[in-house]
Amino acid sequence: MQIMKKYIYIAASLLVLGGCSLDINENPNSPSSEDMNATLIFPSIENFVADAIGDQMFNYGGFFAQYFEQMPEANQYNDLAEYDLDEGSNLFDRCYRNLYAGALKDVNEVLARTSNPADVFAATVLRAYSLALVVDNLGSAPYTEAIKGNENTNPKWEDGVAVYEGILAEMDAAQKNVSEGASMSVSDYILDGDGDEWIKFANALRLRYYLRLIDGGKDAYKAKLTALVAEGNFLENDVKWDVYLDQEGQYNPWFHSVFSLTNNHCAAYPIVSYMSSTSDPRIATYIKKNEADDKYVGQIPGAKSRMKEWSGSDWKNKNVSKIDYAPTHAMPIYLFTAAELNFLIAEVEIRFNSNNTAAKDAYEAGVKADFASRKVEGADDFLANASVSFDAAADKLKLIGMQKWVALFMRDHMEAWSEARRTDYPAVSTLTAKEVYSDATAYTAGEFIVPAVNNIEAGGVIMRVPFPENARKYNTNTPPFQTCDKKVFFDKK
Repeated sequence: MQIMKKYIYIAASLLVLGGCSLDINENPNSPSSEDMNATLIFPSIENFVADAIGDQMFNYGGFFAQYFEQMPEANQYNDLAEYDLDEGSNLFDRCYRNLYAGALKDVNEVLARTSNPADVFAATVLRAYSLALVVDNLGSAPYTEAIKGNENTNPKWEDGVAVYEGILAEMDAAQKNVSEGASMSVSDYILDGDGDEWIKFANALRLRYYLRLIDGGKDAYKAKLTALVAEGNFLENDVKWDVYLDQEGQYNPWFHSVFSLTNNHCAAYPIVSYMSSTSDPRIATYIKKNEADDKYVGQIPGAKSRMKEWSGSDWKNKNVSKIDYAPTHAMPIYLFTAAELNFLIAEVEIRFNSNNTAAKDAYEAGVKADFASRKVEGADDFLANASVSFDAAADKLKLIGMQKWVALFMRDHMEAWSEARRTDYPAVSTLTAKEVYSDATAYTAGEFIVPAVNNIEAGGVIMRVPFPENARKYNTNTPPFQTCDKKVFFDKK
């Protein structure tokens, strides 16, 4: 198994290295090498998508979902902790390149080289996944005119609703040609070429996207949503890109990016406070107790430079809980987790079916799936705790949202940030960062905290990332600059 993982990792890495030099304006129907075929290209799509969500988005999403904070004695990520971002920050440029010049370009090349319906469907699902990520970050995306090469070097940007509806229609059309039990002809290292599993994955994505469209004002999707849940044809396991090894040169890409900067990430106050308040045994999987007094202590968002003033003494690395990097060396990149799926189903059962019994079953299945994914025992005992008991919860949607947020920690930070924006779970505290520090008892554990140093002029927490500098530079149709307080379409609350 390790030999196979190593082979896949090296092959995918070579594809990525080659992809970095891809010309986004190159005609995707004219490959640079006659040796390229759909079997070789499809894993490159998977790797480009995984790298986008598992590296850059994983890092900044960790700050925006208030899992990560900047260590007191380091400065690498002050801009993320304090929202000091503009188009010159290049926050999304690498992801934008990976998705457009990488994944989406390679999707076109696969579609031009295979007629196998399962291949076409899987490539279409990854196209949908990629385009949704762009919308979730930027609010809009080049869509119908994108990836046309020299035919159109300035594709128009389309609003998020139009892109979401378009990609859903594309998946529906491609699935009609996939027969039950269909197998892919290309190499697939995510779902082993199983057409039925790709349909289940697509259904999980539909569930995610329908909820966003509904919360964005598109009520017509409610019938589709409830029918999808009633059918119940969903994945049972995590969907992940699992090719990394705990060896230098073969690390998970996020760890590979930060391993020389491993004194920069500490745990944020919201995640530590919430997991501590619920006596959650999962806290130890990725968070260390601090060195000063052997306790779990989270850094208040954006407060690194204020802590000396507030505490009256030096605030050092030893005072806060570090992120434990060791389990991340060979960590898979998660495209969709079984835990998230069950939490989404639980939400649907409450909001649209008024079925608390089914919601409870799905909620508890979500918690158990995450415990199992992390190899942590005690899920049943944890669920018996009054603080997380479904039956005891006065606000069951909030409980579902908070446990989904916990389950996405060190799994899919981009999704955690997106879901927090959609649902308002965690909610944003009405207390200032200084007030949280001064009276922790007044703070509701887990609520987001507006950073003590906040470079968003309008205040609040971050709602989107700036447009890529290269998009601004090379595409004259890139929308006007949007400040980071402007909401994406599904963030209506």
